[in-house]
Amino acid sequence: MQDALITTAFTLPGQRIVSNLGVVRGITVRSRSIVGNFFGGIQSLFGGNITIYTSLCERARADAYQLMCDHARAMGANAIIGMRYDATDVMAGITEVLCYGTAVIVEAEA
Repeated sequence: MQDALITTAFTLPGQRIVSNLGVVRGITVRSRSIVGNFFGGIQSLFGGNITIYTSLCERARADAYQLMCDHARAMGANAIIGMRYDATDVMAGITEVLCYGTAVIVEAEA
C-alpha cells in the first residue's frame, strides 16, 4: 500500500472509492525503561526537546501505523481514509498508541 493512498481526509483526489471494507487498526503498548527515564530526566533539567522520549513516541507511532497498514492489506484494501492516532496511558510509564482508519478500495478516476 502506497503512503500516498493513506490520508486523514475522507477522500483521495484523483481516486474513486469503489468499496468500503471497514475499520482497521494497529495498536502498540510501550513503556519507558529505567535507563530511558534517567536520561530523559537529565535532558529535562536543561529544557527543550527531550529526544529520548521523542524517539520512543515516534517508534510507537510508526509501529502502530505499520500494523494498521498490515491489517488493511489483509482485508484486501489498497487505501485508508480517515486515519487518526490516539494515545492513552495504561498505567504510569506505559502508553498505548492506536492508529486507525477506514480501509477502502480505490481506483483512479477516468
